[in-house]
Amino acid sequence: QTFEKLLIANRGEIACRVIKTCKKMGIKTVAIHSDVDANAVHVKMADEAVCVGPAPTSKSYLNMDAIMEVIRKTGAQAVSLNVSICCSFLSSLSLQASEGVTFIGPDTHAIQAMGDKIESKLLAKNAKVNTIPGFDGVVKDADEAVRIAREIGYPVMIKASAGGGGKGMRIAWDDEETREGFRFSSQEAASSFGDDRLLIEKFIDNPRHIEIQVLADKHGNALWLNERECSIQRRNQKVVEEAPSTFLDPETRRAMGEQAVALAKAVKYSSAGTVEFLVDSSKNFYFLEMNTRLQVEHPVTECITGLDLVQEMIRVAKGYPLRHKQADIPINGWAVECRVYAEDPYKSFGLPSIGKLSQYQEPLHVPSVRVDSGIQQGSDISIYYDPMISKLITYGSNRAEALKRMEEALDNYVIRGVAHNISLLREVIVHPRFVQGDISTKFLPEVYPDGFKGHQLTDLERRQLLATAASLYVAEQLRSQRFLGTPRIPIAKSKRSSWELSVHLGDGIYPVAVSKHGSSFSVEVDGMKLNVTSDWNLASPLLSVTIDGTQRTIQRISRNASGETSIQFLGTVYKLQILTKVAAELSKYMPEKAAEDTSSILRSPMPGTVVAVSVKPGDMVSEGQEICVIEAMKMQNSMIAAKTGKV
Repeated sequence: QTFEKLLIANRGEIACRVIKTCKKMGIKTVAIHSDVDANAVHVKMADEAVCVGPAPTSKSYLNMDAIMEVIRKTGAQAVSLNVSICCSFLSSLSLQASEGVTFIGPDTHAIQAMGDKIESKLLAKNAKVNTIPGFDGVVKDADEAVRIAREIGYPVMIKASAGGGGKGMRIAWDDEETREGFRFSSQEAASSFGDDRLLIEKFIDNPRHIEIQVLADKHGNALWLNERECSIQRRNQKVVEEAPSTFLDPETRRAMGEQAVALAKAVKYSSAGTVEFLVDSSKNFYFLEMNTRLQVEHPVTECITGLDLVQEMIRVAKGYPLRHKQADIPINGWAVECRVYAEDPYKSFGLPSIGKLSQYQEPLHVPSVRVDSGIQQGSDISIYYDPMISKLITYGSNRAEALKRMEEALDNYVIRGVAHNISLLREVIVHPRFVQGDISTKFLPEVYPDGFKGHQLTDLERRQLLATAASLYVAEQLRSQRFLGTPRIPIAKSKRSSWELSVHLGDGIYPVAVSKHGSSFSVEVDGMKLNVTSDWNLASPLLSVTIDGTQRTIQRISRNASGETSIQFLGTVYKLQILTKVAAELSKYMPEKAAEDTSSILRSPMPGTVVAVSVKPGDMVSEGQEICVIEAMKMQNSMIAAKTGKV
């Protein structure tokens, strides 16, 4: 026996994920949505859908009164909730409980205790869980923040007490950064969680971020479902996760699992939850926080344990005891998850991008691939919500197999209309340090100290790209000569079988000779001959090409009449210009368009809301001075002057 109808107070991929399990269990679903999400995938998947307000989350997905009204109107017996749960909502839920509405998740006491980072740290200490040294109270103002930071010793981490998901977090290395961090963290915390309280703790430099999945019922049983390695991060948000971790030995895994269960039992926790730890190079681990919800990265745990965590949460909420004992929980194989975001990875590892998905194709034809998404072709990525496109998960009997499948899946993922971070994800998973398991939360800034620049081609890869682009150009020329039907005037067939081209890539211009043999092309680049074969289906967004026996999946992103073309090769998009020898010789007479001088303009690198302007017309500003603050997708970003001058 289970619930008849469940309301999902969430959006995007996580709402779709809950609906899938409800369908499997025969539970009817009610989706809520904002007015801009009226055509969202979760709205189409649910049995019923109700609009709860305008786009901003505070007026829709966190609009308590509207959600309570929907619960009453639809007769939902259970509620699966949004991540940012306010205490006022919890008290409303307690009222609803008396009306027979069940909350899918832990009880209000556990959410309040663990949702408050200050209280959770004290509880963890009492439960004999290792904690990070720091100040356990609420920081009143910037002056007190500086005093506390000096006492703890720099560097320190300033965090929102009610926070999560990297929002309201800043690292400070000196007094000035502490003051700035206090200001931004409290503003972000207030806008994201409606609670601007902050705490300060010692920042553990160069750690790993490893979390333990726990599952507990209302009968005092609790299990740990192994760990997830979440160290690849940017701006304190996870980018790549995997289970299990390459770093933990069975003893450390058990010790972390037992402490996580001890904490869950101390707060009488009942549902799925995550206990996050920082682990240093000597395998010392420290409690970071407990997330009282289903984490974004839960699929990797489902892959290696075979459990459906949403089903377990619904069973626990209905009052059933857990079906498993600790000894039943296996580690079968290896799973890797990449978070695919609508972001430009070339700007600080990912600044949000918005737009409509003009073309979208998930790589589900690749074996052992799972895609959790809440969007489809034609969906809008807007400034109001997180820019996540999907979670791409691959599974293998071992880590090497899971990573190889991830590489293939990323190459076969078609996303057009918005910038995306596939080039960064692919570079991370093939990087020698990542492959060896030598990672920490500083992986990205250490591997790319000057920022991410895309895949750097070797000489062989450069020749492969040039040969592929030239073959594609010739295949297109041949296709454009074909006629459908029979023309009235007989046409003399062109018997041409060789082409001399000039290909411009990066700073180089390369002469390329192409000759056709059946469906394959022989291409000469740098005095070397390469054989390129494909079915040359130019209408498909994906093209499988074999170059001298090496298979590559490429995507042609764009092309124009002047020979310019963009090709996604090894995850990165390269711009090329392909001209015939004659056209290349004439092109030097074409005037070049002068680049716009933007040094005296401050242009926002992303769409968002201006939340503060720090200057006025006539002010003198120096290079690096803050001009304004832009809030985009729940994060605040300080915009600075590129040079000294007058506003």
